Amino acid sequence: QVQLVDSGGGLVQAGDSLTLSCTASGRTLSSYAMGWFRQSPGKGREFVAAINWGGGIAEYGDSVKGRFTISRDDAVNTLYLQMNSLKPEDTAAYFCAAKRPRYYTDTYPDEHEYDYWGQGTQVTVSS
Repeated sequence: QVQLVDSGGGLVQAGDSLTLSCTASGRTLSSYAMGWFRQSPGKGREFVAAINWGGGIAEYGDSVKGRFTISRDDAVNTLYLQMNSLKPEDTAAYFCAAKRPRYYTDTYPDEHEYDYWGQGTQVTVSS
């Protein structure tokens, strides 16, 4: 079992950048495909980005393509989300998630596929 801790959220202005981190303990992240999701009050969880086991293949939600970058450093058991050109509509709680992949190249945009979740970190973007 892996435990995930999200961090790096905060209050920023529109146009700013922010990097979120998701640190794993209990098991090495290198065994998992990973993802980032977000949720605003009154809304369902939205897919943000996913990366395959080992890295190299990434997938993004339409609303963040070209602005956000997902990456992983398995040597330090950490997943990242680099967020650039932030907009007020990016305001949400952001969650990382981990899944045992079926195939090396798989990425998982469906939240229901994931086995483990971080506690979330709040990102607030002011206009």
